[in-house]
Amino acid sequence: MSRRLVNRLFLCAGLLLSGLSLSAQSDGTYSGYSPYSIYGVGDLHTPGTAYNATMGGVGIATRNKRFVNILNPASVTARDSLSFMADFGLSGRGSLFVQGDRRNVNTLFNINNFVISFPLWRRTAFMVGITPFSDTGYKMSYRKIDGNTGTQTYASAGSGSINQLFAGGAAMLTDRLSVGAQYQLLFGNLNKETSVTFGDASYRSHSLGDTLQVVAHTVKFGAQYEQPLPSGKTLTFGATYRLRARMRGEASRYSTISELDLGQRKLYGDKVYFGDELGVGIAFRNRDVWSFEVDYLRSDWKGCNLDATAGFRNNGISSFSGSVAQSVKAGFEITPNRNDIRYFLKRCTYRAGIYFDQSYYQVDGKPVNTVGLTLGMTLPVFRGYNGLTVGLDLGQRGFGGAIVKEDYIGFNIGFNIFDIWFQKPRYE
Repeated sequence: MSRRLVNRLFLCAGLLLSGLSLSAQSDGTYSGYSPYSIYGVGDLHTPGTAYNATMGGVGIATRNKRFVNILNPASVTARDSLSFMADFGLSGRGSLFVQGDRRNVNTLFNINNFVISFPLWRRTAFMVGITPFSDTGYKMSYRKIDGNTGTQTYASAGSGSINQLFAGGAAMLTDRLSVGAQYQLLFGNLNKETSVTFGDASYRSHSLGDTLQVVAHTVKFGAQYEQPLPSGKTLTFGATYRLRARMRGEASRYSTISELDLGQRKLYGDKVYFGDELGVGIAFRNRDVWSFEVDYLRSDWKGCNLDATAGFRNNGISSFSGSVAQSVKAGFEITPNRNDIRYFLKRCTYRAGIYFDQSYYQVDGKPVNTVGLTLGMTLPVFRGYNGLTVGLDLGQRGFGGAIVKEDYIGFNIGFNIFDIWFQKPRYE
């Protein structure tokens, strides 16, 4: 079987898996699970491919011709001429939730992303893909004893996700400066419901729920400047900015106590927004042997009105408010000897990273923080830059006195595909 045919098969498999991930959003299954996803638009998904995930999530200053980097539109120009690249990935996560003496365990497995990239004209390139933006998944309850009605059970459940479809391009303005832009379409469905069940059958149990259909458009800009240093080393500076996006779509509210639909409304009448995002990064690379990068991101969700809009605000569990999300990430990778013909493991690339995230909301006036460690490696497959990336993500959310502490271990699997297109055959 030729390398070209194998690459086409991988590409078809990626398209199929990506389609499955989209169709699975409306079947009632959880795309993500955490009690913290009750707030706002749910848990924001860590952006990037398996390559980025194994580096702690960095990528703003990454210029690596072996991988598709979706975190900065300007990075798509870092490539071999006439090269076609694709990436699709899978992810899983196991979590342990602790609240006082209560514990709960949950595991998930999902399609992560699909993206393709190819050159356009001379020093320009293009990429298009789809990736998850946020996940909502929770189911919780507690009981209360009342002298008149007996046992009362209060329950809250939610599911859904918001996906991000994107397309962007970039151009090399000089030999060192690349600039790009990326259009992003955010779309998805969220379902949230609270209920009260009475132990005394003479009292009528009831529930109140919201169904949201969300659509938003935004643009992300990016730039990278690469400065050569002595002995083949390079220093790269990167920056990105995503505009705040106003939500469109519809929201429906229903109640079982009235057995009627309480009405629909247009979300744009509520003036609800996704927060903007500013990111900066710096990367230090030694040829094709090792690299180190540090990124910082800041996203402002104050004034986005999530806490004041039905369906996004929490129904009586605890109060939350929009805040400023911040992230600090650092990653390192090394390849012992990419051209070693004797030892396969020397041709593999090894990575490690750390990250700290502060949530885009505050619960009872306190931010929800996350800290984690990532490990991973890329195994070369066939020729060229084809590779299989595997990684682990070990972390904790809700430390420092939060209501619920979450300890988790996640894994990432990514398939990066490389081929040369539009090349005329030569005969002697």
